[in-house]
Amino acid sequence: MYTFAQEKVPQEAETLEQYVRRLRGAMGMSQQRLATTAGIHLQSLGKIERGQTTRLNQKTKHGLARVFDIPEEYLDAICQGRPVEAVQFKRFCASCWTPGTEPDPMWLLNRAKFCLICGTQLQDKCLHCGEAISSFQHRFCPMCGTPYKKKKAV
Repeated sequence: MYTFAQEKVPQEAETLEQYVRRLRGAMGMSQQRLATTAGIHLQSLGKIERGQTTRLNQKTKHGLARVFDIPEEYLDAICQGRPVEAVQFKRFCASCWTPGTEPDPMWLLNRAKFCLICGTQLQDKCLHCGEAISSFQHRFCPMCGTPYKKKKAV
Protein backbone atom coordinates (compact mmCIF):
# COMPACT_ATOMS: atom_id res chain seq x y z
CA MET A 1 0.00 0.00 0.00
CA TYR A 2 1.37 3.40 -0.97
CA THR A 3 0.94 6.08 1.68
CA PHE A 4 1.99 9.69 1.57
CA ALA A 5 5.03 10.93 3.46
CA GLN A 6 4.14 11.27 7.12
CA GLU A 7 5.41 14.86 7.27
CA LYS A 8 2.76 15.90 4.72
CA VAL A 9 -0.16 14.44 6.67
CA PRO A 10 -2.06 17.05 8.71
CA GLN A 11 -1.30 16.68 12.39
CA GLU A 12 -3.99 16.30 15.02
CA ALA A 13 -5.62 19.67 15.90
CA GLU A 14 -3.56 21.46 13.21
CA THR A 15 -5.40 24.37 11.57
CA LEU A 16 -5.39 25.16 7.87
CA GLU A 17 -3.20 28.18 8.64
CA GLN A 18 -0.61 26.08 10.49
CA TYR A 19 -0.70 23.30 7.91
CA VAL A 20 -0.10 25.54 4.89
CA ARG A 21 2.67 27.45 6.70
CA ARG A 22 4.36 24.20 7.73
CA LEU A 23 4.32 22.73 4.23
CA ARG A 24 5.42 26.00 2.61
CA GLY A 25 8.27 26.30 5.14
CA ALA A 26 9.36 22.69 4.56
CA MET A 27 9.59 23.45 0.83
CA GLY A 28 11.46 26.70 1.46
CA MET A 29 8.99 28.71 -0.63
CA SER A 30 8.00 32.33 -0.23
CA GLN A 31 4.33 33.25 -0.17
CA GLN A 32 4.73 34.88 -3.58
CA ARG A 33 6.31 31.81 -5.14
CA LEU A 34 3.71 29.47 -3.64
CA ALA A 35 0.84 31.66 -4.81
CA THR A 36 2.28 31.92 -8.33
CA THR A 37 3.04 28.20 -8.58
CA ALA A 38 -0.40 27.23 -7.25
CA GLY A 39 -2.14 29.71 -9.56
CA ILE A 40 -3.86 31.60 -6.73
CA HIS A 41 -3.84 35.24 -5.61
CA LEU A 42 -1.21 36.25 -3.09
CA GLN A 43 -3.97 37.89 -1.03
CA SER A 44 -5.84 34.58 -0.85
CA LEU A 45 -2.75 32.80 0.41
CA GLY A 46 -2.18 35.60 2.93
CA LYS A 47 -5.74 35.19 4.26
CA ILE A 48 -5.18 31.45 4.65
CA GLU A 49 -1.87 31.89 6.47
CA ARG A 50 -3.29 34.59 8.78
CA GLY A 51 -6.15 32.29 9.75
CA GLN A 52 -8.80 34.56 8.22
CA THR A 53 -10.39 31.76 6.23
CA THR A 54 -11.01 28.07 6.70
CA ARG A 55 -12.78 27.50 3.38
CA LEU A 56 -11.02 26.84 0.10
CA ASN A 57 -12.55 27.12 -3.34
CA GLN A 58 -11.83 24.35 -5.84
CA LYS A 59 -9.12 26.28 -7.71
CA THR A 60 -7.21 27.11 -4.51
CA LYS A 61 -7.56 23.58 -3.16
CA HIS A 62 -6.40 22.04 -6.44
CA GLY A 63 -3.46 24.44 -6.77
CA LEU A 64 -2.20 23.90 -3.22
CA ALA A 65 -2.61 20.13 -3.47
CA ARG A 66 -0.64 20.08 -6.72
CA VAL A 67 2.23 22.20 -5.39
CA PHE A 68 2.46 20.39 -2.05
CA ASP A 69 1.98 17.00 -3.78
CA ILE A 70 -0.79 16.00 -1.40
CA PRO A 71 -4.30 14.68 -2.01
CA GLU A 72 -7.06 17.29 -2.00
CA GLU A 73 -8.72 15.13 0.65
CA TYR A 74 -6.11 16.34 3.15
CA LEU A 75 -7.20 19.94 2.62
CA ASP A 76 -10.88 18.96 2.77
CA ALA A 77 -10.34 17.14 6.06
CA ILE A 78 -8.40 19.94 7.70
CA CYS A 79 -10.96 22.56 6.60
CA GLN A 80 -13.76 20.42 8.04
CA GLY A 81 -11.83 19.72 11.24
CA ARG A 82 -11.87 15.96 10.87
CA PRO A 83 -8.96 13.50 11.09
CA VAL A 84 -7.25 12.28 7.97
CA GLU A 85 -7.10 8.56 7.50
CA ALA A 86 -4.32 7.21 5.30
CA VAL A 87 -5.33 7.99 1.74
CA GLN A 88 -4.67 5.38 -0.87
CA PHE A 89 -5.49 6.07 -4.46
CA LYS A 90 -7.06 3.14 -6.20
CA ARG A 91 -5.94 3.63 -9.79
CA PHE A 92 -4.74 1.19 -12.38
CA CYS A 93 -4.01 0.81 -16.06
CA ALA A 94 -6.84 -1.14 -17.65
CA SER A 95 -4.41 -2.38 -20.33
CA CYS A 96 -1.46 -3.50 -18.17
CA TRP A 97 -3.11 -4.53 -14.88
CA THR A 98 -3.56 -8.23 -14.11
CA PRO A 99 -6.87 -8.64 -12.22
CA GLY A 100 -6.51 -9.97 -8.71
CA THR A 101 -3.02 -8.49 -8.24
CA GLU A 102 -1.85 -5.31 -6.57
CA PRO A 103 -1.40 -2.37 -8.94
CA ASP A 104 2.00 -1.05 -9.99
CA PRO A 105 3.16 1.44 -7.31
CA MET A 106 3.70 4.09 -9.99
CA TRP A 107 -0.05 4.12 -10.72
CA LEU A 108 -0.74 5.11 -7.11
CA LEU A 109 1.35 8.29 -7.17
CA ASN A 110 -0.64 11.48 -6.64
CA ARG A 111 0.53 13.06 -9.90
CA ALA A 112 0.23 9.93 -12.06
CA LYS A 113 -2.53 10.32 -14.61
CA PHE A 114 -1.26 7.93 -17.31
CA CYS A 115 0.48 4.55 -17.31
CA LEU A 116 4.25 4.86 -17.63
CA ILE A 117 4.38 1.55 -19.50
CA CYS A 118 1.79 2.00 -22.26
CA GLY A 119 0.50 5.58 -21.91
CA THR A 120 -3.12 4.60 -21.23
CA GLN A 121 -5.06 6.94 -18.93
CA LEU A 122 -5.26 5.46 -15.44
CA GLN A 123 -8.69 4.31 -14.30
CA ASP A 124 -10.08 4.98 -10.82
CA LYS A 125 -13.70 4.05 -11.38
CA CYS A 126 -15.88 1.75 -13.41
CA LEU A 127 -16.12 3.07 -16.95
CA HIS A 128 -19.71 1.83 -17.24
CA CYS A 129 -21.40 3.06 -14.04
CA GLY A 130 -18.80 5.40 -12.50
CA GLU A 131 -18.57 3.52 -9.18
CA ALA A 132 -15.18 4.01 -7.44
CA ILE A 133 -12.78 1.06 -7.40
CA SER A 134 -13.14 -0.55 -3.97
CA SER A 135 -10.66 -3.41 -4.23
CA PHE A 136 -8.04 -4.78 -6.60
CA GLN A 137 -9.09 -8.33 -5.74
CA HIS A 138 -12.14 -8.09 -8.00
CA ARG A 139 -12.15 -8.45 -11.76
CA PHE A 140 -15.59 -6.90 -12.18
CA CYS A 141 -17.43 -3.85 -10.85
CA PRO A 142 -19.58 -4.99 -7.91
CA MET A 143 -22.33 -2.55 -8.88
CA CYS A 144 -22.88 -3.29 -12.58
CA GLY A 145 -20.74 -6.36 -13.36
CA THR A 146 -18.62 -4.67 -16.05
CA PRO A 147 -15.05 -6.06 -16.23
CA TYR A 148 -12.39 -3.56 -15.13
CA LYS A 149 -9.81 -4.85 -17.61
CA LYS A 150 -10.21 -3.93 -21.24
CA LYS A 151 -10.36 -6.80 -23.67
CA LYS A 152 -7.55 -6.80 -26.19
CA ALA A 153 -8.56 -6.25 -29.81
CA VAL A 154 -8.15 -9.37 -31.94
